Amino acid sequence: MKPAETSGTFRLGDRSVTRMGYGAMQLSGPRAFGPPKDPASAKAVLRAALDAGITHIDTSDFYGPHQTNCLIREALHPYPDDLTLVTKIGARRDAAGGWLRADSPKELRQAVHDNLTNLGLEALDVVNLRVMASAMSTAEGSVAEQVLALADLQREGLVRHIGISNATPAQVAEARSMVDIVCVQNLYNIASRAEDALVDALARDGIAFVPYFPLGGFAPLQSTRLSEIAARVGASSRQVALAWLLRRSPNILLIPGTSSVTHLHDIIAAAGVALDDVAMRDLDGIAVAA
Repeated sequence: MKPAETSGTFRLGDRSVTRMGYGAMQLSGPRAFGPPKDPASAKAVLRAALDAGITHIDTSDFYGPHQTNCLIREALHPYPDDLTLVTKIGARRDAAGGWLRADSPKELRQAVHDNLTNLGLEALDVVNLRVMASAMSTAEGSVAEQVLALADLQREGLVRHIGISNATPAQVAEARSMVDIVCVQNLYNIASRAEDALVDALARDGIAFVPYFPLGGFAPLQSTRLSEIAARVGASSRQVALAWLLRRSPNILLIPGTSSVTHLHDIIAAAGVALDDVAMRDLDGIAVAA
């Protein structure tokens, strides 16, 4: 059995994907801007992810911009039949690498075409609408105009499935009232549990939840407690944090990223970390650690 397969699978639209996926953000330059330092090594990580059994890769054309998607195409095209590529639109980069909102219907349409071109696809498996303000913060308010634009692209056959990212519960509900949403990609980890209710609600409806920043945001005391529990179960803190997410709910799909093959295998090994009820209870307590 390949390592990634030990995490099981979950439905993402009409696709079945490994719950342990891979996030390609770190394959471009620093802060996901500019070309990678070593393109050959970046391509090697992508190939190693597939060799390990991963069937879910998360990307975006605003990583680089364009750099990461081109690397994916160069490394993996023609794509295996079981590989699902998930991308994000709704943002763009300025000349200094800053993040700008880009979610008018015209901008969303152009972003879909850019992703298609750079990934070498005729249709995108899943497109997440990235909800944001002028920086990387969440924008309040309706997402109806943006969701309708994606629905038009779906009807044209350019987008197979629609997801939403960085969205409030109200925005998720609004989007779901308009189209079938197959995944929600929001901030979530052991230390950041604001989305607990949303995770559970989506699980009841068979919708994937994809946490970003799955390993960050820990205060010193929280990190100390995580390290203590990790030592007890014989794994690294990083592996235990990911294993907690896999056990937290069956609809959680992981997309941790790295630009190192060695680090990739370390991440994938988290799928094989067994957490008993005592460990889960202790890990749950990290969220309220002062």
